[in-house]
Amino acid sequence: MTTITTPITVRVPAKVNVQLAVGAARPDGFHDLANVFLAVGLYDEVTATPADTLRITAEGHDVDRIPLDRTNLAARAAELLAARHGIEPHVHLHIRKDIPVAGGMAGGSADAAAALLACDTLWSTGASRDELLDICAELGSDVPFSLVGGAALGRGRGELLTPLPVGGTFHWVFAVADGGLSTPAVYGEFDRLTAGTEVPEPEAAPELLAALEAGDATALAAALANDLQPAALSLRPSLTATLEAGTAAGALAALVSGSGPTTAFLVKDAESAGEVAAALLASGTCRQVRVADSPAVGARVL
Repeated sequence: MTTITTPITVRVPAKVNVQLAVGAARPDGFHDLANVFLAVGLYDEVTATPADTLRITAEGHDVDRIPLDRTNLAARAAELLAARHGIEPHVHLHIRKDIPVAGGMAGGSADAAAALLACDTLWSTGASRDELLDICAELGSDVPFSLVGGAALGRGRGELLTPLPVGGTFHWVFAVADGGLSTPAVYGEFDRLTAGTEVPEPEAAPELLAALEAGDATALAAALANDLQPAALSLRPSLTATLEAGTAAGALAALVSGSGPTTAFLVKDAESAGEVAAALLASGTCRQVRVADSPAVGARVL
């Protein structure tokens, strides 16, 4: 095994869940999902450089809100890969953040996937794609999709991926809220809200998959769904005003992205994206807005 001495940088996209169907809590505390992921063109970059120990640094949006120790998922990714190949995880991982932090867009998962690919390249481990995906699944439910990108249906707790065809470009506006929302807290609220009811088995909606394949934004807008949205709105009622502001400005559809608190607005074209973004900023219901297209490729070495 040969360690490369030059830095390796990997770029990795954010995601939006165009459908998040959530089943009842399992005995292990997780939930079975039908999670339709779509990678969007907002990116973090992780650079891996040989070092005397494992070290994490970061720059960019809201980096004061991410851990810079071994609890960071990027550090965990380096440790798991190193352990499998009998080497020490001596690497400096520098994270350049542009994906909203704790925003339901898988920023931490993206960093883990990027760190894993960067370290695999740096250390020349020769890990197969299946091995990398196995490590991703150990790191978290969203990490495998961050590696793969594009569009995919996630089953199990989201880690069992089936690639999906996408027939065109979809345009999005994302409204970033003040503060974050804890994913475990949102799932806990989902359990509270659904207690005593029959929670159906999660299934991907055929009309949503057809809209993706056709590249039909209007049809996709009609099919967008997030079973965690009531829980996110219960914990952060102020998000309702953001959703209403984007819809009033002309978005085809609005929903909470994953566990939130970022809200996602599907729009018909780039011109509409600019109009909706400006209206959301002017509404005072969010901290910042971001415009992006989808699908986007997964983690890639630059």
